[in-house]
Amino acid sequence: MGTVSTPGVEEHDVEEVTLVARGIATAVAPGNGLTEVQAELLEAIASALTGISLDYRALEPLGADELAIALGGRGLDYRRRIVHHMVLGELVLRPIPVEVAHRVATYADALGVADDFVRVARRYAQGAYGLAWMDLQRNGFAEHLREASEEETDKRVPAKDPFEQAQVDPELSARWEAFADLPDGTLGRSAWEMYDARGFSLPGTPGGAPAYLAQHDFVHVLADYGTNLRGELEVFGFIGRADPDPKGFAWLATLVGLFETGYISSTGFFTRDRQGRNMRGPGMPQRVSDAIRRGKVVCERFSTDLFEVDYYELSDLQVEEVRERLGVPPKSAKAVEGGSAGLFDLDGMSENQRRIVEQRRGTKAKQAGSA
Repeated sequence: MGTVSTPGVEEHDVEEVTLVARGIATAVAPGNGLTEVQAELLEAIASALTGISLDYRALEPLGADELAIALGGRGLDYRRRIVHHMVLGELVLRPIPVEVAHRVATYADALGVADDFVRVARRYAQGAYGLAWMDLQRNGFAEHLREASEEETDKRVPAKDPFEQAQVDPELSARWEAFADLPDGTLGRSAWEMYDARGFSLPGTPGGAPAYLAQHDFVHVLADYGTNLRGELEVFGFIGRADPDPKGFAWLATLVGLFETGYISSTGFFTRDRQGRNMRGPGMPQRVSDAIRRGKVVCERFSTDLFEVDYYELSDLQVEEVRERLGVPPKSAKAVEGGSAGLFDLDGMSENQRRIVEQRRGTKAKQAGSA
């Protein structure tokens, strides 16, 4: 194979990619075979990351031990990512068959991967949704949110839930209000415009996002993803894969649980919404897969949890300059063709957000006409 020029798409051996695909498909297939959403999503991920197209529904089965032998020369991080693709293939099922959850656990063991998210999926299969959410919090978010104690001991205590409703914080709200005075095209001004156009409450004000969760709004700007539910799936797929710690997968796992299968009822800030079955929407497998590819590029170039970036220090820089610093690549043609909307595109907004934006645009047009 020749070298592939698309960022995030490494040169891969077709035989190995096919073996991995066979193993993943065998691990996550229900009794009647892969569902349509499973096959489309897994095919899109493989294509986005390797540039190789496969028909997952036509693959020969591959046992756990055989897959382990095939990946014997691969490192733990690579094998863990493969297991996460299996778990994602589980999480889009409702319900998750117990035999599928058990089979994925068997493959994880064979690959030498002791991963918390395998247990999360097994809890879903058992109907233990509350315990699964606790596991996600404990093994995904809390690991990123622990703060060193000021005591002499090295004891570490967990920070607050990142999705918890925020308290009023005048200092934080003042920082966001100041973004309005920055030049057009800067990161801070663009973030403020996103809030202002949609009528969002600024962080630090009543109803605003918690300071930690507000970090992801800067990523909306940098990755150019919309703010409807499908855009949130993209942005958290991007953030999760950009994290050098594989536990970043918790973000995508949580959003799938909220907006696709309804395994999670509420995070405190986001609320369950299964009406659109968003992952099953036209083009969504390609969009989420491309978000994962882009996150991988950022992980390799920047190697920092995007929730830990000090965007306030970067707020007066042009968005393109910040993208270059973080190594954010453009969206793929497939993602755009699949409907991946930009941050300020109406297609990237919820119905309520579009209504507010259109009202505000109309008001501004009237004001301009009467000036």
